[in-house]
Amino acid sequence: MYRALRKALEDGKDEPGAANFYYGEIEMRRHDPGTPHAERALLSLYWAVSGYGLRASRALGWLAGAMLATVVLLMSFGIPQNSPGQEATGTVPPGGGRITFTIDKEDPRNPTGDRFTGERFEKALGVTLNSVVFRSSGQDLTTAGTYIEMASRLAEPALLGLAVLAVRGRVKR
Repeated sequence: MYRALRKALEDGKDEPGAANFYYGEIEMRRHDPGTPHAERALLSLYWAVSGYGLRASRALGWLAGAMLATVVLLMSFGIPQNSPGQEATGTVPPGGGRITFTIDKEDPRNPTGDRFTGERFEKALGVTLNSVVFRSSGQDLTTAGTYIEMASRLAEPALLGLAVLAVRGRVKR
């Protein structure tokens, strides 16, 4: 019934009214015991995160929370204690000749001292902001930091997209 009402309002160019019936249509699907459990769980997640793509403030709130969590996690576990330096080793043959250097970098190490400093915050914020727009920060991260960055590069742009979708729906009307 909600679907038919929504279609009628869309055909009549009443987009705000149609959006209300869209919300009701998806709510009924989410609460219908005949809907498969996996679909109901997905709809519940969609409702919680962005109000079915209609609530920009909800999606932006989740985005801000995800970014804050990413910064805290990177400051705690992701930014190494010291930036690993490059080390060059080689030998100089007697009488001159060709010299070959091998450049090697140490693996980043987990921090042991104060994890919550201004410098670490700045690095963590830079990594987080880059992850929102699918860019790699190029920052040396610990193993945990690499996984934190990968997760944020998946979740944060999706939340930004849901917020843009909701804003677009409001502006379009």
